[in-house]
Amino acid sequence: MTAQHGRTVSVIGLGYVGLPVAVAFGKQSFSVGFDINEARIAELKAGSDSTKEVAPSELASANVLFTANPADLAKADFHIVGVPTPINDSKQPDLTPLIKASETIGPHLKPGDIVVYESTVYPGTTEEDCVPVLERTSGLTCGVDFFVGYSPERINPGDKERTFTNITKIVSGQTPDILEIVAQVYESVVTAGVHRANSIKVAEAAKVIENTQRDLNIALMNELAIIFNHMNIDTLEVLEAAGTKWNFLPFRPGLVGGHCIGVDPYYLTHKAEKLGYHPDVILAGRRINDGMGEYLAGQIVKQLIANEQAVKGAKVAILGVTFKENCPDIRNSKVIDVIKGLESWGVEVVTCDPYANVKDTEHVYGLSLSPFEALGDLSGVVVAVAHEEYKALTAKTLKNILKPQAGVFDIKCIMNKLEFAEHAVPLWRL
Repeated sequence: MTAQHGRTVSVIGLGYVGLPVAVAFGKQSFSVGFDINEARIAELKAGSDSTKEVAPSELASANVLFTANPADLAKADFHIVGVPTPINDSKQPDLTPLIKASETIGPHLKPGDIVVYESTVYPGTTEEDCVPVLERTSGLTCGVDFFVGYSPERINPGDKERTFTNITKIVSGQTPDILEIVAQVYESVVTAGVHRANSIKVAEAAKVIENTQRDLNIALMNELAIIFNHMNIDTLEVLEAAGTKWNFLPFRPGLVGGHCIGVDPYYLTHKAEKLGYHPDVILAGRRINDGMGEYLAGQIVKQLIANEQAVKGAKVAILGVTFKENCPDIRNSKVIDVIKGLESWGVEVVTCDPYANVKDTEHVYGLSLSPFEALGDLSGVVVAVAHEEYKALTAKTLKNILKPQAGVFDIKCIMNKLEFAEHAVPLWRL
């Protein structure tokens, strides 16, 4: 079966972003799904997705050639790049995956092919960084032999309601004609429709500010939480009261990790500083959010002392290590900052998470995951991630695994304050 737009799609990078895209196009017509991770290709061929973004039934219904062989990219003429764009230890953009993906595609480009990037970048990356690589490795001329576009990903890991096909897609193209082709290809699978950006740079900028805006709003909530903590005021109660006004935005304080919100602002600030402008507000927000793990560790230690628990050697359980709720993604999880902070005080930390992959957590962070059922005799419990399983926990259940007078530290503000008071369990909320 051939799609109405007449294009054969390949997707490069089959993680949280790329796989749903490949499957959506694979339901429509033959598509190619490429990843350098052969183990990932093997699991997808076997009908399983470890990210839990795509159900086995959806995988089975899609006509996707899952492959680690770059030569298979020649079977397509519309290539979508969905590889990660992380930051390095110096909080600078790391374009290595993007450049390597471009080097992989280049030798298999044909006249008339279109390459569309979905990875988060700073404005100018597609045309200034990626195009030269495509030209060098293909021997073709961009704008004459092949063309590029940009359509930023808006995948929300773990969200089963807002998915690739029902989130409005921003599209852009090198020329008006290419923009129309890119729009038609995406419109064929995205039921929410597309928004045509006037240029590739506009589309790149739109993506990077979406998460920068959210990052700054959460930074404000975190700073307010720190201030209210000094005043001995419950932050959630303040936000619930303020939230009765129609135009008060419902943001909450907390840890800001993952591969988007805690990363994307650095792409924008990097470009701004290269142009000679120092972005004070954006970087101030980043400093606040990056420092929350250490701050929370300090507050937990203070509460351990207040609850008459010895700090050195205290056994504290951390519930949740993924960067967000109901999702197995552990990338850039800021829960790790809390764990490291507690360990620096001599606290013995036990970690639990029903979603995180045991081997990946051990490999990336050196953490061993324990089942919740094995917990007991604890000096404290830290609710770090709002998994559904943890939302269902009661004060009585937690009291049974705590030492006398030991308490619960609710970073996500999902515990009922009155219920804990009724069971005489100390509760500290961010």
